[in-house]
Amino acid sequence: MEPIIKLTNITASYDNNIVVSDANLTIYDHDYLGVIGPNGGGKTTLMKILLGLKSPKSGMVEYFRNGEKVDEITMGYLPQYNAIDRKFPITVYEVVLSGLSKQKKILRPYTKEQHAQVKECLRYMELERFEKTPIGSLSGGQLQRVLLARAIVSRPDVIILDEPNTYIDRHFQEQMYEMLANINKQCAIVIVSHDITEILQNVKHIACVNHKLHYHETADLPKDKLEEHFLKMY
Repeated sequence: MEPIIKLTNITASYDNNIVVSDANLTIYDHDYLGVIGPNGGGKTTLMKILLGLKSPKSGMVEYFRNGEKVDEITMGYLPQYNAIDRKFPITVYEVVLSGLSKQKKILRPYTKEQHAQVKECLRYMELERFEKTPIGSLSGGQLQRVLLARAIVSRPDVIILDEPNTYIDRHFQEQMYEMLANINKQCAIVIVSHDITEILQNVKHIACVNHKLHYHETADLPKDKLEEHFLKMY
């Protein structure tokens, strides 16, 4: 397997308070990594470092394509549900289209091909009938589906999902994991979740993050062994 992201000796802090300490992690092409840990343990901070949204206090972040080091790769991101302003006047179509903003030329409109890409993604996610709907009118599960569509519309090298199970019903949760299994054929997935049972059933590898990071090559681990990390890793 070829690496696509490599974190080496990463330490991150806020106001001189260490949140992540000396973390090492490699994410591979077509990887499916589950990230678990307690609230405040550094999971979201680590995701921001992967995305380039936060600089580490020390350590190195490297990106690769076809085994060669590159300056950046294409990433899709589904943030935590509570990070979304549902009062913002924007439609489902516009949200998904915004997932292509980095590919749009400055001061130029989106291309016909990019609009076709959005239409295709809406069909895949069964969101066609909602494309003109304001996001404030959606249920929690519908909005999560829209945000997942936004994360995958650019056909990224990796998608990062931060607590995607929040505010979705059991039916769509099952659908989501089926969709992610198909998406994983095209790109790597990193998923942050408190739901250890679902993580163990769906991912290939596990990273336990509680200020320090413990990586497990397999997801075939006893649930009680993983739960120990929530208390004993730091």
